[in-house]
Amino acid sequence: MTPNRLEAFSDGVFAIAATLLILNVVEPSGPLGQGLLHIWPSYVAYAVSFVTIGVIWINHHLVVAQIAKVDRLFLLVNVVFLMLIAFIPFPTHLLAEHLLSNGAQAAALSYGITLTGTAIMFNVMWQYASHGGRLLRENANPRVVRGITLSYLPGPFIYLIATVAALVSPQLSAVLYAGIALFYVLESSLFGGRA
Repeated sequence: MTPNRLEAFSDGVFAIAATLLILNVVEPSGPLGQGLLHIWPSYVAYAVSFVTIGVIWINHHLVVAQIAKVDRLFLLVNVVFLMLIAFIPFPTHLLAEHLLSNGAQAAALSYGITLTGTAIMFNVMWQYASHGGRLLRENANPRVVRGITLSYLPGPFIYLIATVAALVSPQLSAVLYAGIALFYVLESSLFGGRA
C-alpha cells in the first residue's frame, strides 16, 4: 500500500478532530456580553488545542513525505495515534469547563495524559518507520530524518512534565500546555525552514 491512502484517511481524522473542538465553545447563559467574557477558558482551550492539532498535522505530513511504503504494523500504530487525535476534543472540553472549578486537576490530568500518549505514539510511529530506513524513501535526506527524530523525542517528556504539574496546580499545567503549543509552532517553523 502507498502512503497516499494513509495520508488521506489521516487528514480526514485531523479535520474532524479540529472541527469538533468548536462544539466545546457553547453559548453562555445569562446576559450575552457578560456570558461571553465568562467563557474565556473555552476560547483559550479551543485555540491551544486547534494549534496543537494543527502542528501535529503538519508534522504528520512531514513524516508521511519521508515514507515510500507502509506495512500493516505501521498502519495499526497510525490508527492508535489517530484515535488519540480524535479524542483530544473531549479533554479539551473538560479543561475548558473545569479549569476554574474543583474538577480542574482531573481535567488537566486527562488533557495531559491524552497529549502525552499522542506524543508517545508519534514517536513509536516515526521510530518504526525510520529504524534502519525500514519504510523510508530511498532518497530521504539523512539530515531531515535525523532532525525529525531529534525534534520528536522531547515531546512525551515535555507533556509528561506539564501533566505532572497538574498535581501541584491545574492552572499552571494549562499554562504549560499553551506554552508547549507555542513552542511547537516556533519549532515547526524553524525546523520546516531548515528542511
